[in-house]
Amino acid sequence: MTPPLHLRVADELRGRISRGQLPVGAALPSEAQLCEEFAASRGTVRQALAALRNEGLIGGGQGKPPVVRQAAVAQPFETFLSFTRWARQMGREPGQRTVEIARRGAGPIAADALGIDEGTPVVEVLRLRLLDGIPTMLERSSFIEPVGRLLFDFDLDAGSIYEHLQERGVDLRAARHTIDAIAANEIDADLLTITAGAPLLRERRRAIDATGTRVEYGDDRYRPDLVTFTIDNVQAGRVSPHVLKETP
Repeated sequence: MTPPLHLRVADELRGRISRGQLPVGAALPSEAQLCEEFAASRGTVRQALAALRNEGLIGGGQGKPPVVRQAAVAQPFETFLSFTRWARQMGREPGQRTVEIARRGAGPIAADALGIDEGTPVVEVLRLRLLDGIPTMLERSSFIEPVGRLLFDFDLDAGSIYEHLQERGVDLRAARHTIDAIAANEIDADLLTITAGAPLLRERRRAIDATGTRVEYGDDRYRPDLVTFTIDNVQAGRVSPHVLKETP
């Protein structure tokens, strides 16, 4: 399904900001110029600009073209997106480098999240994720063994794990996300090329399939100078401050 025009306009402008085509401090094209470029109504353009303003990417206005306030790209949670798909939608080039894939007994945190006994075999993946070649996120995932074994015949450096699992019949339906901050440990610092103790955005994730079975526990750590998160609320629903609901 093609997304609404205001979302496509917002995505294109986000991409220009994140790629440096619209650097911090630069003015965006005027509403009239954007209307002409995208063959859009003024209301559609204003919706797109409002989304960027809510994300903190742009500011100003009041009769003048808004200006770019920050260049960190925002990852939304209104859809169930892989890092790879999200990056491509932003006009960025995703990449990954697999540090480790191994079958081992689940530790206490992963066991609790997956609803299994500690020591039950799981498949653990550690990957460094890149945006345009820049180390951006460190991904730690623990999959229940029947799902994780599907990754041993897949080139983890070739693309999206989620897309591969879905192609192999794993019906990923939803995920619960918890976002907080954490200090980088020595492994984080080395792989993300930052100093130990530097702040990171952490997204812990528990994904379920169509039957409600918990299939993955993830602990992803993002450089906050490169990525932010956005959450859109609607009046009919509510998002708690510590648990974010995701739809397929």
